[in-house]
Amino acid sequence: MAEHQIEDPKIAFAYLRPSCVLLTKEPTVANVEAVSGHLRSVSDGALQQLQDYILFPLRFVLKTPGSKREGLVQAVMEAMTYVLENTCVRSWDSLRDLFSELCLCLCTPKDPGKPAKTSEELKLAVLRCLEALMHSAYGDIVFKLYEPSMLPGLGAAVSLLLALAEHEKVRRVQSASLKCLLALFQQCDCEEEHIEIGRDERDLLGRTLATFLPGISRALSLVISGDVRQGHAVTVKAMRVWYKVVGLVMADEQLQKTDNDLAAGDLGRVEELVVKRTPTWCKATSQRLALVLQKIISCTSAHPHWRVRLELVTLSHFLLTQCSQSVGECVGPLLEALVGAINDEEPEVKRRCNVALDEVAQMGQTDGKQDFTDILSENLHSLASSLPRLMRTSDDQRKLFVLNVFLGYLKILGPKVDAVLTSAVHLERISKALMQVMELDVTDVKIIEERTLMSSTDLRPDLHQIPAQRKYFLYFTDDKIFSALRKICRVLGYYGNLYLLVDRFLELYKESSVYRKQAALVLNEVVVGAAGIGVETDGSRIDCSGTNQSRTSQEDFKSSIMSIIEEYISLTNWHLPTVSEALDGKLESITSLVSNNPEQNCLQLLPASKTPTLHQLNSNIWQICIQLEGIGGFSLALGTDFRLLLMTTLYPVLEKAGDESLLVSQAAFSAMCDLCKACDYSSPKELVIENSDYLLNDVSLNLARPSVHPHAPRVLAVMFTHSDASLLPLVADVVQDVLTALDLSYDQRTPQFCSVLHSLMKALVRWFPVNMERQKTPSKETQNKECVNLRQFLLDYKKQKELAEGIGVEEEDSEDLEVPPQTSDEDTDGPAEKKELPLHIRIARDVMERCVHLLSDSSLRTRLKVLDVLELCVCVLCEREDELLPMVHRCWPPLLQRLTNDDPLAVPRAFKLYK
Repeated sequence: MAEHQIEDPKIAFAYLRPSCVLLTKEPTVANVEAVSGHLRSVSDGALQQLQDYILFPLRFVLKTPGSKREGLVQAVMEAMTYVLENTCVRSWDSLRDLFSELCLCLCTPKDPGKPAKTSEELKLAVLRCLEALMHSAYGDIVFKLYEPSMLPGLGAAVSLLLALAEHEKVRRVQSASLKCLLALFQQCDCEEEHIEIGRDERDLLGRTLATFLPGISRALSLVISGDVRQGHAVTVKAMRVWYKVVGLVMADEQLQKTDNDLAAGDLGRVEELVVKRTPTWCKATSQRLALVLQKIISCTSAHPHWRVRLELVTLSHFLLTQCSQSVGECVGPLLEALVGAINDEEPEVKRRCNVALDEVAQMGQTDGKQDFTDILSENLHSLASSLPRLMRTSDDQRKLFVLNVFLGYLKILGPKVDAVLTSAVHLERISKALMQVMELDVTDVKIIEERTLMSSTDLRPDLHQIPAQRKYFLYFTDDKIFSALRKICRVLGYYGNLYLLVDRFLELYKESSVYRKQAALVLNEVVVGAAGIGVETDGSRIDCSGTNQSRTSQEDFKSSIMSIIEEYISLTNWHLPTVSEALDGKLESITSLVSNNPEQNCLQLLPASKTPTLHQLNSNIWQICIQLEGIGGFSLALGTDFRLLLMTTLYPVLEKAGDESLLVSQAAFSAMCDLCKACDYSSPKELVIENSDYLLNDVSLNLARPSVHPHAPRVLAVMFTHSDASLLPLVADVVQDVLTALDLSYDQRTPQFCSVLHSLMKALVRWFPVNMERQKTPSKETQNKECVNLRQFLLDYKKQKELAEGIGVEEEDSEDLEVPPQTSDEDTDGPAEKKELPLHIRIARDVMERCVHLLSDSSLRTRLKVLDVLELCVCVLCEREDELLPMVHRCWPPLLQRLTNDDPLAVPRAFKLYK
């Protein structure tokens, strides 16, 4: 189309004249469209020379008295926009008149500061035309808009555009009005060419916009904090307009001199609108801007769209570099916003944030301002002080942002964290803040309800590690918040002094039971962080010569871990009640045990006069779980060096693996898996077998002291589960100790010993499988032998009955004489027939013999467990009928009682054993 355009202004004038004259006479949409069509046939050079002539009929239509149809005004705006986009406005009068006329098209006639209720299309057309006008202003004439005499007209335009951005519901109109504001303030960032702004022009803009700064800040803060449905583009543009204006008005280079050079006297009442940026004004404005900034940061720091968060980084960077001295009250929030973005999930936001922080830190060191480290440590102290309040009162998004800011401060400080923590005030604030924030919610009844009916001793030896248990906290529910807290603790351990941190949090651990769980959580993460596990390290911006590697030596690291573990597995912190003894029917036995041993009352799990509440039980369960997680984490942190600590830690872990609480047993099994991974064991089975010697030694010693170590049978039960037949020769003596202990204290520890025997028999069934088909089809010889045995049994029974009645005494004497030869025959045949029984058969026989007496126990729970044990004993002994049948004979009378006169729960189990 360019080759057909008219280049000669005279020809172009002749070409456009008829349509322009017609438009002046008849202002209709068709005539405007005709002019607009003809304009596209004229070159830009010709349009430039004919600009005033072409704009006259279009402006004449707008000035015509009376109401005009929106379609006509919209068509005029589109035609004017085309002219302005392709020409330059070189006359100040033209610029001023066009500016006023376009503003009048946007406002209501009776109230110039209020937008007119027109269509969306018309508003967009006027705003595009106004933007084109600002871009078309040539040379320095545009800066006459910002002279004091233009303050009323400029203020009306600014108010009008802000009202559109604030109250308009249409997203496109909001965005166009904000874009127009940027062009009006000479801060447009579009691709078109713009006027170069010198220092004097920036001063002029700053003085003028200072008058409108309160209104701009108020309106734009409302837009930024508006409904998310307005779209991220509107929020981003509103933020850009605000910080560009603040950067102009509060620029450090401008405020170094006061505004006393203004020519006054001929301004009249307009002089009242002029703002002089004195030091007093700057200080008051900085305080007010800090309030606005806090509102903006709170609304955008956790915005769901990453471009808004990126704009917040740009805002913080811009204001910190342009006006950090004049807005001193804003430096803290700005730095906080910048630091909070260092952990953003969007890579571009994180990258820009790192660049901005590098520049801000460098600027602070070269300009002789307050040391960057001091600012960060002060902000960290302030944030730690307000952290508990923020975690109680804010929503989850705000909480996550605050924690990311906290984490960002630690990362930026890097090795200087150690210096900050040496301040007792800082360490106290940070530690107490973590204690309050990480308080667990232990009111859920499901914690105590989840019991190991199928305990962890029933887990397969090769079972993979179960998922980590989810923790519930009082002040937050989002897992991302807990993840941020864990990162904070790990960074503290990575950069801080490990001895100092361990000493402080162990002190809190011992100080109060209220802090115990939180302190254990923090200690676990601090130690893992000190090992460099799960720590995202950025290049240190504070100490360029420092290193990002943990400075804790291996020996110091090991000694810190040993001190924590010793505290964890101490009697008062490890042997906590996790099950209500009253509910299990054990309270009376424990109370009697305490009364019989008054000198050992301090070692009892429960006081004789008090039953733990549900809240206490839940708290104990979580404390033990956290301590078990800590032991697993410590092993991963130390690696193979943790083998030296297995002698002190493995037994307590196995003890908890047999706990009746599901959460505790699962946490213990997870700790076992961590121990395997750290110490190069292929499975929990190998872990138990390789360390069975000293484990069995501890079990044997503790079985002799049931009042002090009541959970030794649990360890044995877990060992049976996570081992193979190679353990049996080692454990034979311990099994005899268990049976002996059962004989001596069957009325007190029967449930625990029955659980051990049940685990033992399950292991024997697993280790020595029996060919059941052979048992189901006995040979004829065996059947004949059974018949003979039955006949002999009846004859013996008859003889014993006659003897009891005094019949056949003479025959007895003669029979007695025949007994020795018969006995001698058996003795001669005995060694050939009765070989030494296999170890597992002997153990099964001994267990079955003990269980016969327990079939009549008063506790239903014990009777059910004994029936299960007997069933497993039968499975093991079925290949040795000469051992099985006598035991079956002894079991029959109490079993018959279970079948005929017992609880409905026991009868089916007894019938199963009978079959």
